Amino acid sequence: MNAAEAIHSVPQAQALASSVTLVRQHFPAAKPNLSPWRDDPQTRQWTEEETLDLAFHFPGWSPRLQCRSLLLQLRLRVDPREESSPLLGVLMRGMTYDGERWRLATVGDWQPSGSHLPQPDQVLRLQQICRELHTVFAVAS
Repeated sequence: MNAAEAIHSVPQAQALASSVTLVRQHFPAAKPNLSPWRDDPQTRQWTEEETLDLAFHFPGWSPRLQCRSLLLQLRLRVDPREESSPLLGVLMRGMTYDGERWRLATVGDWQPSGSHLPQPDQVLRLQQICRELHTVFAVAS
């Protein structure tokens, strides 16, 4: 679900703002997008209420990351009785206009898979972002 639509409490808003700041610290040129999905019936049928989806767009092609944009899906444990939602996992995707080039999930070995992988130093950076996102949401809970 678009992060801009999914925020319903101050702790969630703070965690989202911290997440944007965190990614921008690692990739200062990236522009955040809190509504990466279109609002149409076809897209809405795939809405996942338990995710916060946001994207970061680079000013051009990033050869070290092998993509133009990063799509982050933050999977949360949603409990309507609580203001905060703990982070269960992160799915990062490297995207181009042609679609997904690679993905990295915080399950298993946290290694990217796909047709065009980021360079090893960038994989370490992406893994660090995932660890820091878990910390941000742990503090917000």
